Amino acid sequence: MHKPPSQLALEDLNAPLLGTFLDNLENHRANGARSRNLRLTAIRSFYRYAALEAPQYSALIQRVLAMPNKRQPRRLVGFLTQPEIKALLAAPDRNTWLGRRDHALLLTDVQTGLRLSEITSLRQSDISLRSGAYVRCQGKGRKERCTPLAKPTVRVLAAWLKEQSKDGSKFLFPSKRGGPLSSDSVQYLVRKYAAVARKNCPSLARKRVSPHLLRHTSAMELLQAGVDRAVIALWLGHESVETTQIYLDADLALKEKALAKTTPITGKRGSYRPDDKLLGFLKSL
Repeated sequence: MHKPPSQLALEDLNAPLLGTFLDNLENHRANGARSRNLRLTAIRSFYRYAALEAPQYSALIQRVLAMPNKRQPRRLVGFLTQPEIKALLAAPDRNTWLGRRDHALLLTDVQTGLRLSEITSLRQSDISLRSGAYVRCQGKGRKERCTPLAKPTVRVLAAWLKEQSKDGSKFLFPSKRGGPLSSDSVQYLVRKYAAVARKNCPSLARKRVSPHLLRHTSAMELLQAGVDRAVIALWLGHESVETTQIYLDADLALKEKALAKTTPITGKRGSYRPDDKLLGFLKSL
């Protein structure tokens, strides 16, 4: 088709043409399946509007709306191991104000799994360090949730708040000027401390450490501690429990424990031998 865009009619934009356009995005413009699906979502949105305004093209519109998404590869989520977490938390110089702030921020993020936008918007009034300590935040969809704080995190935050002038309206992790940290600032400091931590923990060199990776780390710590998926979904503020499935898929340690319970292919299956106490109980019945 060699028509200028101003002369295109709806009947020209049929399912085969749009399919060719989407294929071109992948094959010639190096777009991945995710980008292709996003374009298709936008196309569907337009055709739903067209269905109301031009019902005479309903057959054409239905064929376009029936175009399926392309399946995309699902990568395993990354996370930090215990030695890597310790190395990262040890990286800030706690002899300085910035180092103490950054250590408190990193520890809070790893333990709570807050999103980047959630942790940068925290104020002092959002923290309760009394019995049953917790942090309160407003997540996606303006939904408020409370996340409990572990004792080590409570101690660090208590010392940090004591150092600051107490004012509930002030940001918990402020910039040097007292305002909120920007997303770029937090991403920069996480990368900076990851680079320092790599000197003592070489395995970090294989990982791209980011604030979102710390959120994944928090979820994996909960999963490996035996916490139910539904609780993890509530902890992270997920809309659906199914979203938490990605952590179960990535937990190799959990799979290794399951493997250890199975009988090796080349091994012999053992037989159960009850002890004398159990045999005596069964005979008495």
